Amino acid sequence: MIKVTNREVIGHPVIFGDRFTGRRRTEVPSSGPVAARSAAVFPGEVRTILADPMKPGAWSGAVENSDAVVNLAGAPITLRWNRANRKEILESRATGTRNIVEAMRRGPAKTLLCAGATGYYGHGGDLVLTEASPRGQGFLSDVAAAWQDEAMRAETFGHRVVIPRMGVVLGPGGMLARLRPFFSLGLGGRLGPGRQWFPWIHIQDLIRVIAFLLENPEARGVFNTCAPAPVTNAEFTRTLSRILRRPALLPVPASILRLFMGEQADLLLNSQRCIPTHLESMHFQFTFPELRPALENLFLT
Repeated sequence: MIKVTNREVIGHPVIFGDRFTGRRRTEVPSSGPVAARSAAVFPGEVRTILADPMKPGAWSGAVENSDAVVNLAGAPITLRWNRANRKEILESRATGTRNIVEAMRRGPAKTLLCAGATGYYGHGGDLVLTEASPRGQGFLSDVAAAWQDEAMRAETFGHRVVIPRMGVVLGPGGMLARLRPFFSLGLGGRLGPGRQWFPWIHIQDLIRVIAFLLENPEARGVFNTCAPAPVTNAEFTRTLSRILRRPALLPVPASILRLFMGEQADLLLNSQRCIPTHLESMHFQFTFPELRPALENLFLT
């Protein structure tokens, strides 16, 4: 199995793990912090290759000879949306995925699981968004659509393609790590009107979804990868504040967010009431279908 990530995105390099053979084997790069971190995160039968899917390299041979490719590469969307960063956000996904698909083209049939995002739907208001819902408008939608289009090209070469459209991942880092200091100081509050829907998924469920989709050959196409119980921003704010036992009394008006963030405020204000229709039709069982138990697991255990 191959896992493709991006060094700049999640703090460690592109990592390729080769086929599972039942024997434990570890090959990491030369000594140093990257090698140590790779060995700690991916113990056992893992071969780690420093690479950049934006550029040609030896990594393409590993992709060619793999059973499956998991592509999570992409520059962080939290970068300031100036012209240069917009280009990086788009090209790190579209061009990187295009290169991965070209490498897969030379090998036998396999599975490509390429990350997507609920940003594909743009601003959906109170509409329930399923995998059949149309593409929205705006930069986030454009990026998600380009990313998906490049991945789906692999189908023309006989590969199985799965696109998990991920909601906001709740885990030890990421968004929760950035919010916790504010809420702990009593500086939390709803964003904008608070009525915008917030698609989320616990990190443990995300990992289980990825494994589930890889292991089920009938899984093809797009899967909303979010908990079956989306919440509004106001409800998320109330729940987090209660778990941390701190007040959340400082709302941030949408006009202020737009003033300081411009179009990037879409990250906080777009409403996406996403439902994982396809996962539910395949009888996937979420460990954390509801928000409060998910947050309690992350903060109280």
